[in-house]
Amino acid sequence: MATIVFFPEGAHGPTNNCAGIGAVLRERGHRVMFIVEESFAGTLEARGFEERLMRLGPPPEQEEAPGQFWIDFIRDTAPVFRKPTIEQLGEFIAPTFEALCDGARFVHDRLLEIIDELAPDVIVEDNVVSFPALAASGRRWVRIVSCNPLELPDPDLAPVFSGYPEADRSGWQAFADEFRRTHADLHASFDEFRRAAGAPPLPGLEFMDTSPFLNLYGYPDEVDYRRSRPLDSSWHNVQTSVRASEPWELPEQLRGGSGALLYLSLGSLGSADVGLMQRLVDILGATAHRVIVSKGPLAEQIRLHDNMCGEGYLPQPAILPQVDLVITHGGNNTTCEALHHGKPMVVLPIFWDQYDNAQRIHETGLGVRLSTYECTAEQLTRAVDGLLADAALRARLAAMARRLQNSSGTVVAADLIERLA
Repeated sequence: MATIVFFPEGAHGPTNNCAGIGAVLRERGHRVMFIVEESFAGTLEARGFEERLMRLGPPPEQEEAPGQFWIDFIRDTAPVFRKPTIEQLGEFIAPTFEALCDGARFVHDRLLEIIDELAPDVIVEDNVVSFPALAASGRRWVRIVSCNPLELPDPDLAPVFSGYPEADRSGWQAFADEFRRTHADLHASFDEFRRAAGAPPLPGLEFMDTSPFLNLYGYPDEVDYRRSRPLDSSWHNVQTSVRASEPWELPEQLRGGSGALLYLSLGSLGSADVGLMQRLVDILGATAHRVIVSKGPLAEQIRLHDNMCGEGYLPQPAILPQVDLVITHGGNNTTCEALHHGKPMVVLPIFWDQYDNAQRIHETGLGVRLSTYECTAEQLTRAVDGLLADAALRARLAAMARRLQNSSGTVVAADLIERLA
């Protein structure tokens, strides 16, 4: 029996991704533990995992909800999301990286304590910035990329966070130059901290290092990028990593309706923008479709219509097989899970790699990207109805789903981690 420690970012997407893989390893008899922020205390324990708690900053004066730090951050930063991605670099992306780097500094000593206490055979990290305690510990560790794979740069691919098309390079250099201008000093200071902590230097302008042991990402071949510099043999694409969840049944009042069944989710962070959520709910409430709404952490502030049902938290993996179409922010988990179940998407990106996923789904013809804050009710409903009427797309997605469902990405990931342990 091996001791395997998961260390996901303090957000529901990476945490759920790791929990799915961890469940497979636990069933095989391994000791599986999670390092989680204090605001997530008990959430992994409720799934049967041991927890070790840490903080990325000083404790608040009042009790936090899980991921409260990022809920507050998104709420306060929401006006920036209406700006072009190149303007978001300085006003959102850089401050986010700065907050994450500050967290890595703050938690460093606590991480060393936890690693020494648990003496893991393998540490599995799913973060977007490096935590040098892992690399400096001398233990085997795994990097999981649960964001869009543009996080792994290539000169023939659009810059990460840009949402720029693959076929049009006209804006690539300007975006890369702005990223350097807004991030170079932060990267240099964070790299200095890493070296002082005993970790190797970071590559280029990347904030996350590559494991010398094992690296995983999930993006179906049908949408994955063609690289001019192939990833080395430590990298494995597990295609999709869809966790098991509790069963879910459609409420009686929405069964047997004439309209299509839609699923609306902006993720645990995007749904913190209550104004945006309510606008989408109101538009869909005027259609003949039935809608399942994942309301998010501020659920009590969102008012649903008679053709809808929803809760603050819903077991997404159990819902997706039942629906006809997904309206999503383009988070990597939702994007890949929707493809796993063969569902077309309307993608409304808000921040981070969501623009990249939205563009990739759009340019591969598997869905429609819309301007999140500017699209009209007519544009949204036209996109939904157009995708629902596309029989050729349904057949293409069904074939993709059959392929993806023939191999479990969580099992493939667990196999690779187990082999390393």
